[in-house]
Amino acid sequence: MTLPKGFGSGGGGTSSDVSKMIGRPIQNYLGIFTASFIAAWLATFGGTAVGYYYYPWAYPSQSGHFAFIVLSIIEGIGYLFCVKVGEEGSSKNSNGVVAGVLAAVAVATVLIVAFVNG
Repeated sequence: MTLPKGFGSGGGGTSSDVSKMIGRPIQNYLGIFTASFIAAWLATFGGTAVGYYYYPWAYPSQSGHFAFIVLSIIEGIGYLFCVKVGEEGSSKNSNGVVAGVLAAVAVATVLIVAFVNG
């Protein structure tokens, strides 16, 4: 991640650099990261559902399923990195929460793709 001039060294940033930049520690933002990830995943489902139901002639079901799966994976990786960078250097360990949320989203994604057809 590239930070503004004066933050970080060599273009890379740690959680302490981000904390200095925004003015508050980010180690306690697990809830915000999780809520944002779930909201982004639901928005992705909503966007692909519009294609399934309102534009089926322009947005085939298989294409929508592929887009939903790929975007869910990308969002999951982003969520994982956000939490890990946010908790870098602290004694917090939220591996169980992250694993549970990612597993629930993965199962929900598979079920939606398996049972939702346009």
